[in-house]
Amino acid sequence: MTETPLELRIQNLTKTYKNGVKALDGVSLVIPCGLYGLLGPNGAGKSTLMRTIATLQEPDSGSIRFGSIDVLAQKDEVRKLLGYLPQDFGVYPRVSAEEMLDHLALLKGITHGKQRREVVHAMLHRVNLWDHRRKALTGFSGGMRQRFGIAQALLADPKLLIVDEPTAGLDPGERNRFYNLLAEIGENVVVILSTHIVQDVMELCRNMAIIHQGRVLFSGAPDAAVASLAGRVWTRGVERDQIDAYKARMSVISHKLVAGQPQIHVFAEQAPDADFVAVQPDLEDVFFANIAGLGAK
Repeated sequence: MTETPLELRIQNLTKTYKNGVKALDGVSLVIPCGLYGLLGPNGAGKSTLMRTIATLQEPDSGSIRFGSIDVLAQKDEVRKLLGYLPQDFGVYPRVSAEEMLDHLALLKGITHGKQRREVVHAMLHRVNLWDHRRKALTGFSGGMRQRFGIAQALLADPKLLIVDEPTAGLDPGERNRFYNLLAEIGENVVVILSTHIVQDVMELCRNMAIIHQGRVLFSGAPDAAVASLAGRVWTRGVERDQIDAYKARMSVISHKLVAGQPQIHVFAEQAPDADFVAVQPDLEDVFFANIAGLGAK
């Protein structure tokens, strides 16, 4: 008997809240094993999608399958295979990391004391928190807190791991350590990295989707998305008070300060004028071009 491939299949998922906000509008994705980036601005529908996959809320319509499991109909089966690190998670602040992890391991069904202790100790080593295991969680830095969060998500050896905005607020060193941990985990399981930080997806993910206003604007390999813009992104320095005028005349992808000087990136088949030079596109150009509906698909 052939095993069903380890992948998550989302088909035509919709969700409209009571206030009329359409958070998901016909979302369809195939998410394979490995690190998968879900990129979108705040309010794009990413967290709604993550909570739905994690069986924490119901969609209005659509389907989700993980391997042979119907996620919406077999919630208990999904939860046995699921690790989830939400954007905000609560802990008992005065409890030590080791005590809290032991308590969570018990809740996840690791009832044998010796086995649970071995699992907890191994996990503390894995996320580099062993030396801080007796420290109260209230004293943890942002990076330590995120590493604890990933430790609790990994306790039951999940096959599906969801991490929602995991690097927000982390310093560069903590972010790199978190990157390395996610890359290691992603070798054998489906890991969905939901973020609005383009760098996270650039450095970690072989496959990705861009979501905006509840709709999937792009899905595929980041390299292919960047290649689709080759020869069609142009840049020049401008004065700050000229930006709106350029936006009115051209397809401006983005603008940012470079050494204190505003620079714009423009989407065009050829140089808009003699002052523009071609620039090698990157995933940030792909992201903003898709959000602006400029054909970077």
